[in-house]
Amino acid sequence: MPALETYDTVVVGGGPAGATAATDLARRGRAVLLLDKAGRIKPCGGAIPPRAIRDFDIPDHMLCAKITGARMVAPSARQVDMPIDGGFVGMVDRGPFDEWLRERAAKAGAVRRTGTFERIERGADGLSILHYRDKESGTPRSVRARTVIGADGAVSQVGRQAVPGADKVPMVFAYHEIVRSPEAGVGDFDPARCDVYYQGPLSPDFYAWIFPHGDTTSIGTGSMKKGFALREAVAQLRRATGLDACETLRHEGAPIPLHPLKRWDNGRDVLLAGDAAGVVAPASGEGIYYALAGGRLAAEAVDEALATGDARALALARKRFMKAHGRVFFILGMMQRFWYRSDWTRERFVGMCRDPDVQRLTWQAYMNKELVRAKPAAHVRIFFKDVATLCGLARP
Repeated sequence: MPALETYDTVVVGGGPAGATAATDLARRGRAVLLLDKAGRIKPCGGAIPPRAIRDFDIPDHMLCAKITGARMVAPSARQVDMPIDGGFVGMVDRGPFDEWLRERAAKAGAVRRTGTFERIERGADGLSILHYRDKESGTPRSVRARTVIGADGAVSQVGRQAVPGADKVPMVFAYHEIVRSPEAGVGDFDPARCDVYYQGPLSPDFYAWIFPHGDTTSIGTGSMKKGFALREAVAQLRRATGLDACETLRHEGAPIPLHPLKRWDNGRDVLLAGDAAGVVAPASGEGIYYALAGGRLAAEAVDEALATGDARALALARKRFMKAHGRVFFILGMMQRFWYRSDWTRERFVGMCRDPDVQRLTWQAYMNKELVRAKPAAHVRIFFKDVATLCGLARP
């Protein structure tokens, strides 16, 4: 039999996490194979904060819209506007954005292949043999890998085969429809504003959304409740907002993890990143920035493991991620469990969003991806306002 190609790293999955890991490793001089299914677009609001644009060199031409505010809609239909003071959130279309990331990896030196991952076996020399099916020819192929990064989504086949507990992450099931955007001023549509709906009929335990992407708009919802009619909820939202007349271009659905896995590696040569590692923020469902960051940390950990021959370095990816973002994930998780549990609590949550302190600290934390610690007086004011709202001493 002919000798198999050997790579320092095979990255399975070409989304933001996998493509970033492949780019960074290739730039470090590693032999990298980036294996991606292609043709799959994840249902996603498409928001990326300024920190992601800065840290990962996202060019302006990849932004199809710049959002300058959000509108929160309560169960009672009350609306609270949250303008961004002097900044914006970038919006991307995941189809061209993910392809641009994969092309950047190729330009950095990664080898691109289109195919479907099937399994990992162990060779006689101890290295992993990764089997996949080529998309164009349909033929099975194999390569040897010193390390493998599984960035193949929430239901990661790499994770399920190689990392204990990878199938134990809670999921939100998300569905959205991409429509052709109406003209500004049609109905209540604003191309520079994201609308978030906290209403039981649209989502009993998460939220529904309208996120403009320039020429197109994402209209979607999510829920952890099995059997909830996601499509009907989106249809209801479109009817209520007058967007049912817009042309539907495509629709997508997928599970989205909302809790980082307790373990991201197998202790030997496999490491997970992105959705496969569960790094989607609770409460908000934001994943692009955390996928980019997780992919970079995965590349650093794999490079260190290859350089030292010490597989324990793989665990550094999770350790460093949780040090940087674990507290934010913990707080957002508590917020989702408490504030999203009923329309009564969500009514009060939206009411609190009217507060200027809440708006200021929320946007600062979101835009910079870190908790704001420099304003203790504002945190104290928010605490007492929260208590007053929950006890019925203040109007929600």
